[in-house]
Amino acid sequence: MASHASAAFVIPASAAPVNQPSSSVSLPAALPCRALSSLSATSPTLTSLSRQCARQFPRSTGSARAAAATPVRAMAGGDGSEPSGRIIRGKCFVLEDNIDTDQIIPAEYLTLVPSNPDEYEKLGSYAMAGLPAKHTLRYVQKGQMKTEYAIIIGGANFGCGSSREHAPVALGAAGCRAVVAESYARIFFRNCVATGELYPVETAEGLRLCEVIKSGDDVTVDLEHDLLIHHTTGKQYTLKPIGEAGPVIDAGGIFNFARQSGMIAQKA
Repeated sequence: MASHASAAFVIPASAAPVNQPSSSVSLPAALPCRALSSLSATSPTLTSLSRQCARQFPRSTGSARAAAATPVRAMAGGDGSEPSGRIIRGKCFVLEDNIDTDQIIPAEYLTLVPSNPDEYEKLGSYAMAGLPAKHTLRYVQKGQMKTEYAIIIGGANFGCGSSREHAPVALGAAGCRAVVAESYARIFFRNCVATGELYPVETAEGLRLCEVIKSGDDVTVDLEHDLLIHHTTGKQYTLKPIGEAGPVIDAGGIFNFARQSGMIAQKA
């Protein structure tokens, strides 16, 4: 099994801050996962935790933590299939550039509280409810709580717009396991990692899968070998390594990761 635990946790250089296209942003090439500094910008608790991570793991590779990680909610898809590690197979839902968080989960549903199990499930039923009318295919069918599309294929600047954490949570609640896009809005990428809801995976430079794959196609996202396999055509496409974001998502988010790493106390 290939491992990327020793790689730096990269906030993609192409990831853009809220409401800005990725081309207008210059970010550090890599931010260490053990500092988790990229996840702490809006939360004093996360800021404190990131400092604790930096002290405890100044140069740790994180491989032991990755091996001990428990399955993440993102790996339990809505289609009933059984995941195997970081290999995710299922139907894909294909979108274009600049899918914003209001399209992912409209503001009217932000009153739902994800920590409430019933409201978490309900939140998933509204995932992608804000897509424009040109999208005749629904991500979650009316009357259903889960999607049949375990994987979303997007273009550039996926997750732009507001910083609402509900966006990746709604996708995860619906049964999405991974988004594969050309680039991400920076805060959406952070929120995916912090919540542990799904894997935000980038395509190789210049690769626009949203133009070669269709909704409903059968694909596999193989995060162990950094490949997307398009079973409909038999072609394989290279993905960028998830890096040290992987163990945090594997654990179910930043706080579960910190508990498993012994940085904060386990729940009683």
